[in-house]
Amino acid sequence: MPNITLSVSEEVRRHMDEHPEVRWSNAIRAIIEKKLNDFDIAESLAQKSRLTEEDVALLSGKVNKAMGKRAKRLLDEGNS
Repeated sequence: MPNITLSVSEEVRRHMDEHPEVRWSNAIRAIIEKKLNDFDIAESLAQKSRLTEEDVALLSGKVNKAMGKRAKRLLDEGNS
């Protein structure tokens, strides 16, 4: 499996270090996979619909908000 390198601020790193029980690579991998799946769904919908760019921007904002909530939930689950 290929590796990627991620840069975070010192503050974020310290905060992450406070939660050694979390497998950060697994949490980030799940977030990336979900985001890619969302892109696939959006592309599929775009090919089948007559959405305007404005519609797509609105949906994108909703997806990003949902992703943020999901990321928080995944991180919270990793902490329990």
